[in-house]
Amino acid sequence: MTIKLHEPLLIVEDSNEDFKMLQRLMRRMAVKNPIYRCTSGDEVLEFLYQEGNYSSPDVAPRPCVILLDLNLPGIDGRDILVRLKQDTNLRKIPVVVFTTSSNPKDVELCYQKGANGYLVKPMDAHELQKIVQAFVDYWLEVNTLPTFN
Repeated sequence: MTIKLHEPLLIVEDSNEDFKMLQRLMRRMAVKNPIYRCTSGDEVLEFLYQEGNYSSPDVAPRPCVILLDLNLPGIDGRDILVRLKQDTNLRKIPVVVFTTSSNPKDVELCYQKGANGYLVKPMDAHELQKIVQAFVDYWLEVNTLPTFN
């Protein structure tokens, strides 16, 4: 098993409360990956294309996985997913949707547009911990990704 300890994780989450909870849980799980955060769809694009405030790989490294909220200010998470999966340079980055929406239409749309996973944010803290642990175990420890060029 290859543990990708130093590969960056990009969390796209506009809620400070939700992001802080994710950070806390991952710290408790001893996640060593650097965690980067974007709070809007526009910021995600700047980060991934290394534009604006993110104009260098030191500030905006290529993430090994993106945890994407759907309901974002500016460009919506659904549109971000479409753009990423249409871009030949970014499409290999796994995108795991992490949202409050359990709407079957959202689930279907996200998988049709290339999402690699879909997780529904639970209201219960214990359930959230189980979901985040499963995400960490699979995407940051077990899963093997293609090499990025």
